Amino acid sequence: MLAYPHIARVLATDEALDLIERLREMHGPLMFHQSGGCCDGSQPMCFTQGEFKTGSSDVLLGEVDRCPFFMSADQFGYWKHTQLILDVTPGRGSSFSLEIPLGVRFLIRSRVFTEDELAALAGD
Repeated sequence: MLAYPHIARVLATDEALDLIERLREMHGPLMFHQSGGCCDGSQPMCFTQGEFKTGSSDVLLGEVDRCPFFMSADQFGYWKHTQLILDVTPGRGSSFSLEIPLGVRFLIRSRVFTEDELAALAGD
């Protein structure tokens, strides 16, 4: 039996969780979509839930503080071996993400899953 009852494909730092709560108070329920390279490179985009239309070409990676987090299936093919860690950095990005007017932007840090974690994920 593996020692990984549930491995999250996406996590968030405390700073990101604080910003999510602030944005939720301002905008209501939120969602994320990992951009595939348009506008400001590949970055997580935060929207009011339902504002960004997802479809059959998007993969739900999980939730971050009750916010669904999606990525395109094509991009997931490249990132499926990696845990995404949502973080925040000062600076104004050039995307349409909700945090941009606050002078900060979300970014992704990552780490490669271990072989045991990948095996556990294959069972999901």
